[in-house]
Amino acid sequence: LSSLSGLTHESHKKDVEQVYLRCSEGSIEWMYPTGALIVNLRPNTSPASYKHLTVCIKPFKDSAGANIYLEKTGELKLLVRDGDRSPSKVYCFGYDQGGLFVEATPQQDISRKITGFQYELMNKGIAADLHTVSAPCRPCSDTEVLLAVCTSDFVIRGSIQDVTNKAEEQESIIHVGVNKLYRQKSKVFQLTGESGNWRGQIKTLLECGVKPGDGDFLFTGRMHFGEARLGCAPRFKDFQRMYKEAKDKGLNPCEIGPD
Repeated sequence: LSSLSGLTHESHKKDVEQVYLRCSEGSIEWMYPTGALIVNLRPNTSPASYKHLTVCIKPFKDSAGANIYLEKTGELKLLVRDGDRSPSKVYCFGYDQGGLFVEATPQQDISRKITGFQYELMNKGIAADLHTVSAPCRPCSDTEVLLAVCTSDFVIRGSIQDVTNKAEEQESIIHVGVNKLYRQKSKVFQLTGESGNWRGQIKTLLECGVKPGDGDFLFTGRMHFGEARLGCAPRFKDFQRMYKEAKDKGLNPCEIGPD
């Protein structure tokens, strides 16, 4: 978390401050914004790999007091307008498309304003998986499922306990009961005190029309801004079949106990 305050620049309202961030994910919080910030993302990777990176930002729910632009060679492209209240909206762009320029808007009382957002740097392939425009709800092929098992941030066997639809955010929250935890990058799935069972939540697009139902699934996906996002999710019996077929042929890309 990088936290800055505009009060230290109150007498220099046209100041432009440079911020350098080395982490691949984190957040910026700018209290009492005045002037402008240039946010330089400089991950600890080879500059040659920069062209393969995508940057995503997610403004804080109550972020206010500044416009956020994409800036390249002096040209500004508005990303987030001050006061835009699009819940959970994520803005993504190629690393080579420019940097972030955050400009404070004129305020009568800056002490009531805080501008902030989370950011993530990721490989363009992963970003495409998370923000695919074409057929986002289509079933995965056998090959895609087997690859997802090897590369996903979480892999679990579980059942759909309930689904909460959020129309305003165009998202569905899948409440999952976990029967077996193969892998998780973050502690999204945890033991619940009352029942002693593993449970967790996975988000997906509302348009996919997920509904509660019987049977087990193999849930895979990515972590994105601290939330589990659904990737491939075949019925578990189908996963067992495709895994066995691939293993018999020596074509499974990684080992996992499918039982």
